[in-house]
Amino acid sequence: MNLKVVLVFLALSLITIFALAYILLTSQGGSSQPPRCPSVSPSAQPRTPPSQSQLFADLSPEELTAVMSFLTQQLGPGLVDAAQARPSDNCVFSVELQLPPKAAALAHLDRGSPPPAREALAIVFFGGQPQPNVSELVVGPLPHPSYLRDVTVERHGGPVPYHRRPMLGAEFAQMWKHLKEVELPKAPVFLASVFNYNGSTLAPLHATPSGLRSGDRATWIALYHNISGVGIFLHPVGLELLLDHRALDPARWAVQRVFYLGRYYADLGQLEWEFKAGRLEVARIPLPLPDGASSLKSRAPPGPLPPLQFSPQGSRYSVQGNLVASSLWTFTFGHGVFSGMRIFDIRFKGERVAYEVSVQECVSVYGADSPKTMMTRYLDSSYGLGRHSRGLVRGVDCPYQSTMVDIHILVGTGAVQLLPGAVCVFEEAQGLPLRRHHNHLESYFYGGLAGSALVVRSVSSVGNYDYIWDFVLHPNGALEGRVHATGYINTAFLSGGEESLLFGNRVGERVLGAVHTHAFHFKLDLDVAELSYRTALTMPAVEIQKESEEPRIGPRSTRYQLVVTRRKEEESQSSSIYYQNDIWTPTMAFADFINNETLLGEDLVAWVTASFLHIPHAEDVPNTVTLGNRVGFLLRPYNFFDEDPSIFSPGSVYFEKDQDAGLCSVNPVACVPDLAACVPDLPPFFYQDF
Repeated sequence: MNLKVVLVFLALSLITIFALAYILLTSQGGSSQPPRCPSVSPSAQPRTPPSQSQLFADLSPEELTAVMSFLTQQLGPGLVDAAQARPSDNCVFSVELQLPPKAAALAHLDRGSPPPAREALAIVFFGGQPQPNVSELVVGPLPHPSYLRDVTVERHGGPVPYHRRPMLGAEFAQMWKHLKEVELPKAPVFLASVFNYNGSTLAPLHATPSGLRSGDRATWIALYHNISGVGIFLHPVGLELLLDHRALDPARWAVQRVFYLGRYYADLGQLEWEFKAGRLEVARIPLPLPDGASSLKSRAPPGPLPPLQFSPQGSRYSVQGNLVASSLWTFTFGHGVFSGMRIFDIRFKGERVAYEVSVQECVSVYGADSPKTMMTRYLDSSYGLGRHSRGLVRGVDCPYQSTMVDIHILVGTGAVQLLPGAVCVFEEAQGLPLRRHHNHLESYFYGGLAGSALVVRSVSSVGNYDYIWDFVLHPNGALEGRVHATGYINTAFLSGGEESLLFGNRVGERVLGAVHTHAFHFKLDLDVAELSYRTALTMPAVEIQKESEEPRIGPRSTRYQLVVTRRKEEESQSSSIYYQNDIWTPTMAFADFINNETLLGEDLVAWVTASFLHIPHAEDVPNTVTLGNRVGFLLRPYNFFDEDPSIFSPGSVYFEKDQDAGLCSVNPVACVPDLAACVPDLPPFFYQDF
């Protein structure tokens, strides 16, 4: 045979072999990687929830828009968008769901009665009238409102004084504008020489409450260095200003006092004069570096990714609207603008165990030797725990395959705001057996169940701190609420003396990590067995039997660690957004809930406070870690079931000595190598909350 013909034949053979190999590979998925695992899409299903969840569903964008249109018609053309409102304007501060009365909700859920009217609660600032006040208005029925009802007197016993109103973002902006344009120009040489101030390198942080008496609205404001991408909270410069902003006309606002390096001054003009005269002791603070100690940019070289949690046979829960369901648990969730996370109608295997479990308040109290920090008493519901829930990051804030749920809010502006992916739902693999036993007496067997739990989560980024809120539902019928604190610590300028270190630790060259306490308040409206049957409330390792509302005192750090009261519609919340700016004469007081009424045979609510003391240390820079900064509560069944209900959980393992534990028919975990011989069907990474 001709050599040329042989070579052509061989070439054609090789081409054929490569072509067949390519076809074979592409028919198997185009690569040598294993096939995709079966899975359920991690996105929430469309908002078509059944009536069970519609009762507690947050207002839709269409409902929020309809309420704003109706309020504009009813209240007249004088309304100003809250995003641009001055203190002397009328504006709608917020609109959110008005929760239905419990009796009407249960009549619908349990007895098939018509659902109660779906309503909204609007908070309106009336600054443009002879007697400025804050009013609370109920608007309904939704989605087509036709009535408006003023409930301010009913809820608060009278009009809410205007000075108690929460701060608008517009007011914060006006305060900083006043300082930059009116006050800071009084000390140009001092600011430029000592702080390298160029008009943009300082930023304000506020103390609250505003003043020392009911009616005050005077705020201590500390200045911090401000460089893009750097946590300003770790860079105090030592200058603090007391701004009186009670007047409705910002032109009448004025700085009352100035504090610098342990001394008080009348105003910045006096500070400038003493600096020029050489009579002022100063601490020159250089600008922070963009990639310095307060930056969250990684200082590690690239490396392998952390472990990934995934479900080899797809999710074992579903999310439809705001209804979450698994084989054991069902509940609906909501996201209050001010109070944040809450879950309702919580059922285990179809039986209700709680009507409502919700966050009520988040408090932090600081101590230091500077006026801004020693005054600080943050009640974060006033700023909005739900309002400041931002988009969660897959693979960091939540397991990568979590179901991400968008939230819509209307607060501080007349337009609806989207908080994309602000809530996530996932099943948490805990890496620990929920129960197990290896028997070797008389007979030989093993039985166990891997620990897992259904979790709904949101994160409130309120100023410097990030609070991670979880409601956790376990397969043994236990329900857990937990909160982790992370983010930046709040710092004060370290003026130098040893006495300053009585209030914390040095965490920077001239930076004091200020000692503070965190306290978190929860509402637990339990409906165990029957609505009116409550003889015991079981908490972790403690059974408390109570016949009256008088509290049992818990740890000394908290006045009321656990209080049980009769449930009343007028006592639906333990805190108020009006506390923050008037703690001296509160609109309502939680202590008034406790009036020694009988509890026997009544519908009861437990109010739980979890708290911890935080003494900042060097390892809190750049961020406080979640490890060791977690508190919460755990509700466990106590003689409610005849046996541990987790025995009915899918995934339980049991095999005996003479059985082959490697067979799927004997042990479902033995199937994992085959089921997991695939790539999890991961959604593409996407983030849009900037």
